[in-house]
Amino acid sequence: MAYKISDECIACGACAEQCPVGAISEGDGKYEINADECIECGACADTCPVNAPAAE
Repeated sequence: MAYKISDECIACGACAEQCPVGAISEGDGKYEINADECIECGACADTCPVNAPAAE
């Protein structure tokens, strides 16, 4: 199941830099993960300072 970024996101971009497939992009006030591209590796969750990304 793909990861999703919660409203806790502080839009720092750390997750996007770590995503090996480029599935994360800046959205309206927070980053968003394209579920079709996400490979569920958890790199985004491991690097996020506020634990915003989580598996759905």
